[in-house]
Amino acid sequence: MNPQTTIDSARAKLIPVLEIFGPTVQGEGMVIGQKTMFVRTAGCDYRCSWCDSAFTWDGSAKDQIQLLTPEAIWEELQRLGGDRFSHVTLSGGNPALLPQLGELVQLLKEKGIAAAVETQGSRWQDWLTDVHEVTLSPKPPSSGMETNWEKLSEIIDKLSARPAPYAYSLKIVIFNEEDLNYAKKVHGLYPSAPLYLQVGNPDVQRMDKGQHASELLSSYEALIEQVVAAPELNRVRVLPQLHTLVWGNKRGV
Repeated sequence: MNPQTTIDSARAKLIPVLEIFGPTVQGEGMVIGQKTMFVRTAGCDYRCSWCDSAFTWDGSAKDQIQLLTPEAIWEELQRLGGDRFSHVTLSGGNPALLPQLGELVQLLKEKGIAAAVETQGSRWQDWLTDVHEVTLSPKPPSSGMETNWEKLSEIIDKLSARPAPYAYSLKIVIFNEEDLNYAKKVHGLYPSAPLYLQVGNPDVQRMDKGQHASELLSSYEALIEQVVAAPELNRVRVLPQLHTLVWGNKRGV
């Protein structure tokens, strides 16, 4: 085999990582409050208008990307977390762009570590079948993105066929009434999928944590009132964005 081909093949298995941090708690979705470590990968196929992690795809943090083996990621998780974690969240960007994450998922499984991931439901990777908690977060109209309903349905079908204890859910961020109507549509299309609605963070740059948290709580209260008034949303759960209430827009927490 051509040596360059071997080098290229080995490089393709490396995982583009922007940050590894924790232990902390998950701030969103079905595992909100879960003590976890985070592995944030680079790259996304979406460009959401209100993205709170645009640095994963806009080039602003390209110098921070490290190409790591699963073993190197595990070593860093151990260095940071020691024996203080049993759960790892794969975040992004969109981790489901990366087929090579399968090796990390298997390594975590061998180490007895539960894994969670959040993806918008635009791409399928076979390693998703081995992730304990998969959050599908299709993006509402305020994001400026379009939902591929056929692909989302395909992914939901595959995830819903997994046995317990594997689980999945849908999570939609809500900024306005149009987004809420989108959530109603999603719930109508996939009534058996657990659905979490989460109030959106309209300003991901501000650092005045106290006032920011107060405004987010007011938005959360308003969203609760809207959901309570909607008979189509009787079986959904309404969440704050927990980490923004505690840490504001601070990274790495």
